[in-house]
Amino acid sequence: MRHEWKYYLHVHEYAALRGRVASLLSLDAHSAGPNGYLIRSLYFDGVHDQALEDKASGIFGREKYRIRTYNGSDDTIKLERKHKYGDYIHKESVSLTREEYERILKGDVSFLKNGSMPLQRDFHLAVAHRGFRPSVIVEYWREAYVDEGDVRITFDKRLSAVVNGRDLFEPGAMPVEVFDDARTILEIKYGSYFPENVRVLAQPESFQRSAISKYLLCREMAFRHFLP
Repeated sequence: MRHEWKYYLHVHEYAALRGRVASLLSLDAHSAGPNGYLIRSLYFDGVHDQALEDKASGIFGREKYRIRTYNGSDDTIKLERKHKYGDYIHKESVSLTREEYERILKGDVSFLKNGSMPLQRDFHLAVAHRGFRPSVIVEYWREAYVDEGDVRITFDKRLSAVVNGRDLFEPGAMPVEVFDDARTILEIKYGSYFPENVRVLAQPESFQRSAISKYLLCREMAFRHFLP
């Protein structure tokens, strides 16, 4: 379990904080450049939108399933489940091949039924017996900084919903940005200890914490573009 704090930053706040953070923490090794890396995630939800309703209702304990890719490549494809308990999160993940991803997209999850990890078996149950289906693709650029411990500070930019389909590798995908302004989402994650030097650097108390859900924001954007 890790702590997770989220904040909205406007342009000047992002620029100032980014400068401070970059002076002490290291840019994530997976970054494609100074702007970080592109994350594209396909979220799954039930026939009654359980994940969406749980978030909108502020349910204390929630979980979401998603398939995530990086920089538009199929070199790394991850099936993930994120648990959230108040301010705490826990994430599980397992790698998928492109062929396995394509099977899931067609609704075939039979190969996960007897998987070695609970995530595989539970996702099979969610799709095969609870009616979970692809719901929306969430896309954004992540600029991530890490320290030698387990502190991770990320700036998520250009949050967008793909409004014309649910295939992560669709060449004609149309992402539409959620915010009219150049808003950035700051996330601070850490385990049992948040080093004082990093806390002073990030100054989280200077910003207003928000209950931000990229999934909820992008589902709303998809609805406005008539993506059922």
